[in-house]
Amino acid sequence: MPASPLPPSLLLDVRGLCFARNQEPIFGPLDFQLSPGEALLVKGGNGSGKTTLLRVLAGLLAATDGTVHMAGRSVDQAHLARGCAFLGHLPGHKAELTALENLRYSQAIGVPGVGDAGQALHEAGLAGFEDTIGRQMSAGQNKRLGLARLRLSGA
Repeated sequence: MPASPLPPSLLLDVRGLCFARNQEPIFGPLDFQLSPGEALLVKGGNGSGKTTLLRVLAGLLAATDGTVHMAGRSVDQAHLARGCAFLGHLPGHKAELTALENLRYSQAIGVPGVGDAGQALHEAGLAGFEDTIGRQMSAGQNKRLGLARLRLSGA
């Protein structure tokens, strides 16, 4: 039985990443690396391409140029979309449903679910809020619900 390969030292390795819209450069070329346990701070003024960069890294937009390696493997837009999750400015769930109903709804419409919805709420700090509807939760609680949904996505 062959030995398992050693885990790659870099979680994310980005080289020459660019994005343009209608031939107008939005950002790039960017080079950066991210190791397991590290965080990346993306700073810039309004309209400088911060959210666009995150959408490219999540596989929601195709880069104009450059390469992305995740865990040592070269990835394209489709691979990024399967392996990454994106939580934007809006919570991405239904304000009329309870926290638990929202997670179950996401799973029912085909969002792959990994784990238990109740456990995901507990891990996100929403234990006891399972029956609270989205519009009655604070902005922070709604963000936590979004994080619980991402936790179940398996990305």
